[in-house]
Formats: sequence, C-alpha cells, structure tokens
Amino acid sequence: MHHNVRGALLALLAFAVYATNDLIVKFLGGDYSPVQTIFFSTLFSFPLAVLMIMRDQSPGTLRPVHPGWMAARTVATLITGVTAFYAFSVLPLAQTYTILFASPLLITLLAIPILGERIHIRRAIAIVVGLIGVVIALRPGETQLGLGHLAAIVAAIGGSFASVVVRRIGSDERPIVIMLYPMMANFFVMGAALAFVYEPMPAAHIGLVAIMAILGSAAGLIIIGAYKSGEAIVVAPMQYSQIIWAAIFGYFIFSESVDLYTGLGAAIIIESGLYIVLREGTRGASSKRPVYPARHGRSVAQPGSAPASGAGGRRFESSRSDHFPKFRKSATFAVFRRFVVVVCPQDPFGIAVGILVLTVLHRPEEGQKSDNTEADGDGDQNGKDFHGLARP
Repeated sequence: MHHNVRGALLALLAFAVYATNDLIVKFLGGDYSPVQTIFFSTLFSFPLAVLMIMRDQSPGTLRPVHPGWMAARTVATLITGVTAFYAFSVLPLAQTYTILFASPLLITLLAIPILGERIHIRRAIAIVVGLIGVVIALRPGETQLGLGHLAAIVAAIGGSFASVVVRRIGSDERPIVIMLYPMMANFFVMGAALAFVYEPMPAAHIGLVAIMAILGSAAGLIIIGAYKSGEAIVVAPMQYSQIIWAAIFGYFIFSESVDLYTGLGAAIIIESGLYIVLREGTRGASSKRPVYPARHGRSVAQPGSAPASGAGGRRFESSRSDHFPKFRKSATFAVFRRFVVVVCPQDPFGIAVGILVLTVLHRPEEGQKSDNTEADGDGDQNGKDFHGLARP
C-alpha cells in the first residue's frame, strides 16, 4: 500500500475515533456540566500520563523553559475544553464542527503577532472567504445565536492560540511538559469547580467517561502512526472527515440534519482551510510554522514530539514524495476521481467531501512549485513562506 494512502487511512480512522469521543461528550452533556465531564476524563487519563513520564528518557526536569507562554497555553486549553464540551452538548454536531474547522484560518491570523510571520494577498483572501463561510453557517439575523455558538467560536480561538504557542515554545520544551501542565490544571481547576456543579453519575456514565479517555488516547496513538506513514500535507486535511461522522451520528442518534446553509458554510471553510494547509506543502519552510490541526486545544500535527525549528526540526515531507504524482496518474485515481465528481455533489454535504478529496489529490507537481511561488509572490527571498512545511 502506498505510504500516503496508508497515512490517510490511519488519519481517517483516528478522526473517526475522535468523532466517537465527541459523540459521548454530546451524550453526557445533556445531563452533566462540562466541568464534571472534563474532570473525570482527566482523572482517567492520569495512568497514561504516568506511563508517558516513565518512558520519557529525554533529559531535563518537568519545569517549563517558558513559564509565561506555558501558563498562557494552559489557560487557553482550559477555556477551550470547557467551551468545546459545552458547544457539543447544545449545538448540532455538524454545526459545531463547522465552526471549529475555522481553526486553520485563525492560526494563520494569530501567527502574525505571536510568531512574527507575514501574510500575503492569497492567504488573506482565503481567510476572508473562510470567515464568510462561518457567517453563512451561523446565519446571523435568520437564526437565534446562543451561548453554544459563542462557546464554539471561543473554542476555535482558544485551540488555535494553544497550537500557535506550541509552535513558539515547542523546540525548547519537553513534550511531556507541554502535555502535563494543561492536564494538571484541568484536574485542579475543574476539581475545585466540581463542588458547584456535581451531579451523581451512575456506573454506566462513569464507564462512558472512561471510554472517552481510552478513545482519546487511542486516537492519539493512531494519528502518530498516520504521520509516521504519510506526509503531513496528506494526513492533516483528514480532520475534515469528522463532518461525515457528525452528519451520521447527528442523524441516526440525535435526529439532527445538515441544512443547506451549514453544508455550504462547511464547504467554504474546508476549502479555505485546505488552501492554506496544502500551500504549505508546496512551498519552503518557515521555522515557526504553527502546529495544526488542533484537537480542542491539543495539537496533533506533531505527534509524539515537540515541534522543532530550524534545520534540525522535524521534517514533515517524506523522502518518497516523488511517488505521489505517479499515484495521481494511475487508473485507480481516475476511477476514484470520477466517483467523487459524480456522486459527491448530490447534496451540500457531498460538496464538502468532494472538495476535500479532490484538493488533497490535486497537489501541484514538483516542477510546478517554483512557478506557483513566483506567481503568488507569497514567499520571501530565502525560499521560506508563511507556515511552510520543511522539505527533506
């Protein structure tokens, strides 16, 4: 099996597991406060954290090198967790995901003041178009916006901020430190607030919380395998497949449907996010490329290790990337492309799926990269661009 296909399939599996985790969040959200759900899910995650600490052989202590940025990221992660859990509990799954999918656009904006990056005309247009997609999905004036919508927006902003901070400090901090501090903060802060919102939980619901912790850990391990198998430019966009599970779970379990405006807004947001993500892989690297996508404040684009900058940083592009154009010229690709073009556009949700698949598979050839860069005028003289992925 081609390494990019294997990586994409693993990523699809990981995000399906994440979507199942969010399904449980929504189910429990009808009876319990996000504070209670987060506290107990964190409690059940501690055994995994202990195992990670025991296996971590990198030198150093558990004290952060950048305490200020670590504190800021910890606060952002706390806020993101509470608001995301609340949004999932009160909004339709598809609408929640649609708003959270704006994260790559927000990361692009936040990287300007935090990382000192520059943004040029094409990416600026992509951001504006993506934000228009958010407005279309929310339909202000036609639908009554509530706390759930505000919570989803805050979660998207908080998760994006946490991801950018990881990129800023990740080359200096141990991965276990980046993971441990938000976990400890969740345990103590949510534990302190638990007295005000606690509701007795039957054994079945406690078991669901334990399953949440297991699913989150399993998805994290699978996504690590995905990034080891395939190129990040192929793996990262698979996060948008969660909208499929949102539609399925929402329809069959919660009697939710994806309306025209949500589907159209999702398609626009996905296309804008993919444009930003995929242009990275065809351009030079920025030493401060933010990590994304984010999972409710948890970065997944650099699994298993902290992001590194400079020539010694982790390189995403596979040395076997020259096989990808051959795959796109194969008969299998032609059949699959025909399926996407004919079948997917039958409904608004299918449009989003079609855009996702075709955009991933239609990466520019190696020989076209310099032309695109020159025409865009979006890079600098050193061959680096905003958020570019490192080349091998």
